[in-house]
Amino acid sequence: MKRKINFKTLVIPVLILSLQSCFVAKEYERPEVVKEENYRTDRLPQDSITMADVSWKDMFTDPLLQGYIEEGLENNIDIRVAMQQILAAEAYLKQGKAGYFPSLTGNASLTHQELSSNSQFGGLFSSLDQYEVSGSLSWEADIWGRIRSNKRAFEASYLQSVAAHQAVKTTLIANIASSYYQLVALDEQKAVTEKTIENRKKSLETNKALKEAGNITEVGVKQTEAQLYTAQALLIDINNQIRLLENTISILLAKEPGSIERTSLEGQNIDTELKTGVPAQLLRNRPDVMQAEYGLVNAFELTNAARANFYPQITLTANGGLQALSAGDLFDTNSLFATIVGGLTQPIFQRREIRTQYEVAEAQQEQARLQFRQAYLNATKEVSDALYNYEASTDRIEVKEKEYNSYSTATDYSEELLNYGLANYLEVLTARENALNSRLDLINAKYSQLNSMVNLYQALGGGWQ
Repeated sequence: MKRKINFKTLVIPVLILSLQSCFVAKEYERPEVVKEENYRTDRLPQDSITMADVSWKDMFTDPLLQGYIEEGLENNIDIRVAMQQILAAEAYLKQGKAGYFPSLTGNASLTHQELSSNSQFGGLFSSLDQYEVSGSLSWEADIWGRIRSNKRAFEASYLQSVAAHQAVKTTLIANIASSYYQLVALDEQKAVTEKTIENRKKSLETNKALKEAGNITEVGVKQTEAQLYTAQALLIDINNQIRLLENTISILLAKEPGSIERTSLEGQNIDTELKTGVPAQLLRNRPDVMQAEYGLVNAFELTNAARANFYPQITLTANGGLQALSAGDLFDTNSLFATIVGGLTQPIFQRREIRTQYEVAEAQQEQARLQFRQAYLNATKEVSDALYNYEASTDRIEVKEKEYNSYSTATDYSEELLNYGLANYLEVLTARENALNSRLDLINAKYSQLNSMVNLYQALGGGWQ
């Protein structure tokens, strides 16, 4: 008899352990998303170092811009909302860690019954009072890893919220920097336009005098006047863009719209060396890619938990306390009672609820995997786009400088020839208009170069470290 009991006590744990080894929750393995060896670029070599590791303070050296970025990181509404999301996810994480512990419930009750005279005890009692103070404890053995999977899912959800906060920081820094550079570029265009207006006013006065002297016709005067109005209209548009951009930056800083102090376009230099690193580094540098992967981990662990619902739940329940028919006897030792129940619950027919939950979890896991893949592909595209934009804007600056110099020289020559009567006044007007447009395009090209550096920094995942 003893041998049989010993054999049973040995076989049951071994059987449970063997079942557990068959059905235990699976371990997460990162899917193969990095297949490309390089970013698509024509010039930059791959490097184990990436500019994403550079602090934004070293990337953006303008002291005013640095101040705005610090202010934005402290006050921006999206940043503060993301912080609250982290706090909410942290609360769920604490709940997941507590899943291994038993649950304990306290109860105090008074029950009063008015009994029927024809009932079983109605002949003995007309009424019955029962006083009870008790506690209930319940604990589940995590044989199949359901509790552990839920805990890991909460951990992934928390890390996902942290990555989302980092992504907001990266985007905010890039938006502030890009808007600031655009603002100083508009200031430069405004200065050029104002100078052009001043020069055209002088030209208009000169042409009126030349018309009085009979050197040019009224057509030349009106064309010069029209060019003056064109420049004035352009100045109105630039001033409006400046105000709108100042409002945008103010909102990024979480304050009411107002003027934004800034330096000049000439003072903006980004000296950080262009290093993109290798594509695999996007998985640890890009917050949105990390966020997508944590979403996949969360879905994977929830699938584990859904799978565990197919298998039996082993629970231990304990109940105990004090129970008496009168308040005076409630705290007597004879009022003590206790119940201990060990149970095994196996789902048999649940109207397909468990199967549905598992199939939905599997579908959501596949969605998360595809979203992870898509996030990585978008990241590599953004890096490649930023690189090409930088190269194009750099080449464009060189060409636009030559173009502006040519138009500026042509303007000087045509004005000089006009004074000797060797050029048509229309040629002078055309040269002036082309010179202005070329100068404005050159300023845009310089802004594009700065902006492409900001975009590359953001695309590589820089700014949140």
